[in-house]
Amino acid sequence: MKPRIMYIENKAAGLSGSARIRTGNVLENRQDSLLPRPHVSESKGRGFKANYVDVATGEEYWISGPKKNGADGLYGGRSPVEIDDEVREEYWRSIRACRPTKSRN
Repeated sequence: MKPRIMYIENKAAGLSGSARIRTGNVLENRQDSLLPRPHVSESKGRGFKANYVDVATGEEYWISGPKKNGADGLYGGRSPVEIDDEVREEYWRSIRACRPTKSRN
């Protein structure tokens, strides 16, 4: 089975954080430390949402499937998102339905 493409945003700094498009393998590779948050509202009382937490560091993450329109952030933000090389072409072709170019992140 081919790994799923995922949007992963670090919520450690607040409402919007650094984000990447990666394979779902990141969850499998870090299954010992990156765990689903049982209740999104339990996000340490800081008022922003996360659905995963790294139990080793306490950092919180928003992880979801990427959207066709590129507004992948929890609040629909379009800030620059890094795309891992191993999923770049498939992301632009399969998710965004356009041809990848070298200038796109």
